[in-house]
Amino acid sequence: MFLTPTLRTLSYSPALRSFDRSFERFIGGTVHAAGRPASARFNEDEATWTLSVDLPGLAKEQLAIDIEGAVLRIASTEEAPRKVKLAYEFPQAIDAAASSARLEHGVLTLKLAKKAPQSTATSLQID
Repeated sequence: MFLTPTLRTLSYSPALRSFDRSFERFIGGTVHAAGRPASARFNEDEATWTLSVDLPGLAKEQLAIDIEGAVLRIASTEEAPRKVKLAYEFPQAIDAAASSARLEHGVLTLKLAKKAPQSTATSLQID
C-alpha cells in the first residue's frame, strides 16, 4: 500500500492543514539520510528567524528551498549524493522576498523574515 500525502490549499479548513503538516512531519521524520536527522539550530529576534542546518556533502545546486505561508521545506535534488527532506512550520507567515539563504562549509543558514500580519477585517455600514 502506498500513501500519497496531499497538502491542501488555504481554502480548506485550518484543522485539515494542521493534520497534513502533522502527517508530513511523521513521514518526513522516517526518511533521513543515514537514519539520523539533520542537526538544526534556531534563533529569533523581532523581525527574523535564523535557521542553521548541517548538510555536509551537498552543494547549493543540489538543494531546493520552498516557502509556502508559514511552512519551509528543504529537499535535495535527484542528482545529490544523499537525500534530504526537511519541513519546518513557523508561528507566522514567512516573507520570502525579504529572506535569504547561504550554504557555507556544509551549513545551510537561512534568514527568514517575518511577514507582518495583515488584518482582513471589513467594516459594515449600519442601515
